[in-house]
Amino acid sequence: MRKGILEFCILSIIRRGEAYPSDIVDEMRGANLQILEGTLYPLLTRLKNAEMLTYRWVESNSGPPRKYFSLTPKGEEFFKELETTWNELANAVNTLASKRESLVSSVNSASSDNASYPTETNQPNN
Repeated sequence: MRKGILEFCILSIIRRGEAYPSDIVDEMRGANLQILEGTLYPLLTRLKNAEMLTYRWVESNSGPPRKYFSLTPKGEEFFKELETTWNELANAVNTLASKRESLVSSVNSASSDNASYPTETNQPNN
């Protein structure tokens, strides 16, 4: 599950426009999602090999050329599938979480309603 979510997050960033790997890491960290470049690069390579991503080299003034990634049409379709799956998962989790909250409040409500009724006590026989 985590792998699909990670792909979804990365593709969400790249979908907005070409992205350089360290920018992806920075944006993920900014969203409080920790990812290491050692995790990102193999994932980008796998997505590129699956024809979901393409890249272009851009010369850099401060070092070697940089590889900027963008989505292919196949990658856009894959993103849409992941988005649908994410929305279904998020809705299911939210449904379960809200049922839990309503269950707790109905149990608490029932407990306070029952507090006004006399309870049976064990009286010793005289």
